[in-house]
Amino acid sequence: MSTTPLTAAELDQLTSDLNRLARNLWWSWDQDAQELFQSLSPRGWQNLYHNPVAVLREVSPYELRMRLQSPDFASRVRAVVSSFDSYLKEKNTWGATNAPALASNPVAYFSAEFAFHETLPIAAGGLGALAGDHAKAASDLGIGFVGISLFYREGYFQQSVNQDNWQVESYTLLDPNNLPLEPVVDAVGERVVCRVTIAGHSVSFQAWRVNIGRCPVYLLDSNLPDNEFPLRDLTNRVYGGDSTTRIMQEILLGVGGVRLLRALGVQPSTFHMNEGHAAFLTFELMREKLAAGASLDAAKEATRKECIFTTHTPVEAGHDRFNAGLMGYAGGRFQTDLGLTAEQIMDMGRVQSGATEEPFCMTVLALRFSRAANGVSELHGAVSREMWQELYGVKTPDEVPIGFVTNGVHLVGWMKGPARRLWRQKFCELGNPASAFVTEANTPEFWKRVTDPSVLTDEELWAFKYQLRRELIEFTRRRLLLQGGTFHQGDFIKFDGFLNPDALTIGFARRFATYKRAPLIFDQFEQIVKLVKDKRRPVQFIFAGKAHPRDDQGKAFIQKIIHLSKYSELSGNLVFIENYDIHVCRQMVSGCDIWLNNPRRPLEASGTSGMKTTPHGCLNLSILDGWWREGYDQQNGFAIGADSHPSDVAEQDRVDSANLFRTLTERVVPTFYDRGTDGIPRQWLKLIRHSMVTLAPQYSTWRMVQEYTNRYYLPGTNT
Repeated sequence: MSTTPLTAAELDQLTSDLNRLARNLWWSWDQDAQELFQSLSPRGWQNLYHNPVAVLREVSPYELRMRLQSPDFASRVRAVVSSFDSYLKEKNTWGATNAPALASNPVAYFSAEFAFHETLPIAAGGLGALAGDHAKAASDLGIGFVGISLFYREGYFQQSVNQDNWQVESYTLLDPNNLPLEPVVDAVGERVVCRVTIAGHSVSFQAWRVNIGRCPVYLLDSNLPDNEFPLRDLTNRVYGGDSTTRIMQEILLGVGGVRLLRALGVQPSTFHMNEGHAAFLTFELMREKLAAGASLDAAKEATRKECIFTTHTPVEAGHDRFNAGLMGYAGGRFQTDLGLTAEQIMDMGRVQSGATEEPFCMTVLALRFSRAANGVSELHGAVSREMWQELYGVKTPDEVPIGFVTNGVHLVGWMKGPARRLWRQKFCELGNPASAFVTEANTPEFWKRVTDPSVLTDEELWAFKYQLRRELIEFTRRRLLLQGGTFHQGDFIKFDGFLNPDALTIGFARRFATYKRAPLIFDQFEQIVKLVKDKRRPVQFIFAGKAHPRDDQGKAFIQKIIHLSKYSELSGNLVFIENYDIHVCRQMVSGCDIWLNNPRRPLEASGTSGMKTTPHGCLNLSILDGWWREGYDQQNGFAIGADSHPSDVAEQDRVDSANLFRTLTERVVPTFYDRGTDGIPRQWLKLIRHSMVTLAPQYSTWRMVQEYTNRYYLPGTNT
């Protein structure tokens, strides 16, 4: 390693490289890159949401140049930048081999939310997490892919809890200069500005580019001085405001997204609508074809050939519907663009044409004008076919042309640091190059090899699990101290003794939608108290999650759990972490021993949080709904009940509650605490190993995106 001081030119280059690296979210799934930025300002990294752009603004240019004079640090920078550049320049990708046509005519993936990292809080829940992971996998696989969404300047809400244990929402303005994104400019460096007509107004919008490895995601932003103030604020919040705001946001997303792509010279081969929010893009595609001289029927058919649609929910409230008055007010321009009457426009979004009492449904519009549609698990595909049978006018649900592609997660992106380090270390010990780790981690062969007891002993695996549990408990203690209510500044003795690193730790973290039944486990309250108080086999619960601002029943669930954590006999064995986000999720899916999921079947379309637990040795305890119905094989986790459910809701809740408690007490707790004289729970670890082998590669977005590509994206498929 050279000790010769760096020249000014070398310092300039390394500084430029670090800034370039900070503005590409590739660092969010590369451990060396994250540790590089963390070492510049450990406290800044922790307090600034693990944001390299903010860290580089925290560190002065002079300090950075002096730090780069450290031969060790400069060498680390060069190594990470070299890995980054090799990744970007890689030619022999899966996409180059299997989908070369998408390089010049990419997939345009429209989603109302993308969750990439806690640095950029512009998503509300699982739909956004799925979209973000889809983009990361598309980048890794080298598939031509462009994302479209909105730039929510106030993001999703920040959650706190008041003295009544009731959720309170607040919003924080995001500063683009402090985020890993860049303005979209033209060849001479001027902002690209496009326009779309909404509610009779010409709305100007700019865009921000988020670099996701090799793939760009463009975020549309109406905050421009050309617009009147209500329209300037249109993109302020994720799903913000009322139905009027919602339809306006969706016109901007769908119509504006297509216009931005045209302005940038991007010619997609496929428009993938991730849920119905973006379905107005079909009207814009038809408008273009009509303007070019096509007949209405030809424009409709050509649009169908370009579009595919993924539906994500069997819950009726999850499908946006707008009445005729709102459609005429916000989307009146569609009549002019398509040469149709208001009723003809409405019929495009109705199951029954001419049913004047029926509102316009975005899901119906998307289904009508897509060449292919899919649910996000096998069961959800079947439920969707039943839901929309009437739309297709067929005799049986099996004839409805809605398939399924089961969701996945970006495996390496969701790994906590210790997990990335362990699995890469074991991979390298087997004689493999570190550069192949990300690719191989998505294969069954990788998990069979690294989880073999001859490579990873039971003792090592249990030590790994203990490390992750300890990190979660200490993280939880810090958060509870900051939240107040349970701890107070100076109460360090109680603080350091809260939660038990030896206890079976059960986690529940997700949106507090009522069908997810967060408090179900506490229906058996007296028995649960006895369970958690067992000094020989202690159990503890960590909960987190947000309810939609207008979902009072979801907020009541949060209130109940917090009340139990503070004022019941469960105090000390049950906690609620406020302000759930990607960072909290990563801590919980890694540190818990059991991931609890008890939705009211079949309302969980897929679910992905349980998939994130697998590389961390956390086992799923779930209703056989969504993905778990496919993934569970009796040896890789635990099922609550059978592959069926009562039709009566009250009966289903009663049966599921009893089955949950029975499975927990008869299978989960005994297996976890079945220790030999050496204290190692070998049967538990056997379940963990089997879950890694059977679940990790199968429920990854690498598999998922390859499936979308082969079945839906490639030219000529599903036409």
